[in-house]
Parts: sequence; C-alpha cells; structure tokens
Amino acid sequence: MSYIDIQDVSRNYQKKDQSFRALDHVNLKIDRGEFICLLGPSGCGKSTLLNILAGFDKVSAGTITIGGAPVEKPTVKNVTIFQNYGLLPWRTVEKNVELGLESLSIPAEKRQQIAHKYLDLVGLKDFAQSHPAELSGGMQQRVAIARALAVDPEIIFMDEPFAALDALTRMNLQDEISAINRSQHKTIIFVTHDIDEAVVLADRIVIMTPNPGRIKTIIPVDLHGPRDRTSPDFLRIRDHVFAEFSLKPEDKTEYYI
Repeated sequence: MSYIDIQDVSRNYQKKDQSFRALDHVNLKIDRGEFICLLGPSGCGKSTLLNILAGFDKVSAGTITIGGAPVEKPTVKNVTIFQNYGLLPWRTVEKNVELGLESLSIPAEKRQQIAHKYLDLVGLKDFAQSHPAELSGGMQQRVAIARALAVDPEIIFMDEPFAALDALTRMNLQDEISAINRSQHKTIIFVTHDIDEAVVLADRIVIMTPNPGRIKTIIPVDLHGPRDRTSPDFLRIRDHVFAEFSLKPEDKTEYYI
C-alpha cells in the first residue's frame, strides 16, 4: 500500500453562476521518503493539489489518504513551506525555528537544542539571534526550512518556495534541499514551474496540464547523489521533460513552465 494515495480526485470551484474545474480525475501513489515534483504551467492545479494534500482544501470528488487515513485537516505531522517564508518579524531566527516546537509543549532547553541543530544543518547557526529583516531572502527561506525540519514532520509540502529568489540563490537552495533530503529521508511534495529545478530535486516528476488540471505523465529521475546540471544523464531527463511540453530545442534556455 502506498504511503500517499490519491484516487480519482477532482476539485470544482463555483465562480458566480459558473463552475470551474481545477482538478480532473487525478490519480497518484507516493511512497514514503519520495521527493515528488508537481510540474506544470499556471492553472494546471498543482498548488490546488498540494493544498488538498496539506489539508487546507477539500476534494469535490475522489479520495486522498496518507498512511491509510483520509486527509481532513492540517496536522503538525505535515508542514508546508510557502514562497513568502512565513517568519514572524518580531522573533529571532532561533525563536522562529522553535515556533512549531512550542505547540508540541517541548521544554525550552530542548527547543533551543533542536533549533540550533537545524540552524546548523542549513548553515545559519551564527544568525540565531538575528531577526528576519536582517537576513537575505535566501537566508529567510533557509530559516523556514529549518523550522519545518525541527518538528520532525512526516511530510514537507513546498509551494514554489524558491520562485521569488534570484537565480544563483535559487540554485544554491535547490542543492541544499536536495542534500538535506538525502540525509533526512523526508517525504517531500514540491510544486514548481521550473523544469531544471524539478530534475535537480525529484525522484519522480509529475507533469500536469491545465484547464482542467490533469496528470499528463510521470517521469522517473534515475539520478543519485548530488546532481550535475551539465551531465549527459541530467540533460537527457531534462530533454524528456521538454519533449512532454512539445517545446523546441532552441526554446530550452529561456522557457520556464
């Protein structure tokens, strides 16, 4: 039995007198510890699917179970990282990372130890007493990642978390989250519109198409360890993804889905 089981899921929204279908008969099985990238253009329903998996939204039809239990609401066992970091500006970096631990009633000394462990993991231990406004966007996103890992979640949902960052910072964070995933073995569902990002991160790339949102194909990424963006195997998989979107070779360097 799969850890996450999405069966025949559809999601409809009502806009005035019209019904809009965001997801249409989506089926997907995800194993524990997999890194799944949901890839596709705007309007393909990838963020809608993520929100339903995280418990922020409901299906109109079909079922979703995690560990055999239906998804009904958000849970501290599963955390979500968004584009806007979600840090509290009046709290230090250390206290932001401790936020989820407070809700678990973990003693203060233990919270601090855990916070320092994960700040060290993301390379920010020296900034524990800084405030978010004193950090760059990339550093703030690393704090958000540390906060998510600190509660030892079963699943991490990530909704285009690097989209607002500059290209170099985004690439560095892609490599960082990939390395963290290899060491932590978390189940991660990652929404992106960036083809290279999906190939860098995923065990499988789930390609979605819009109007309404459907799964077109699923591409296994048979790469292991740190990923070399210039290797023949990386380029082979990237070309496969481009082919699924029917993009011309000369479009590859500038086109982001």
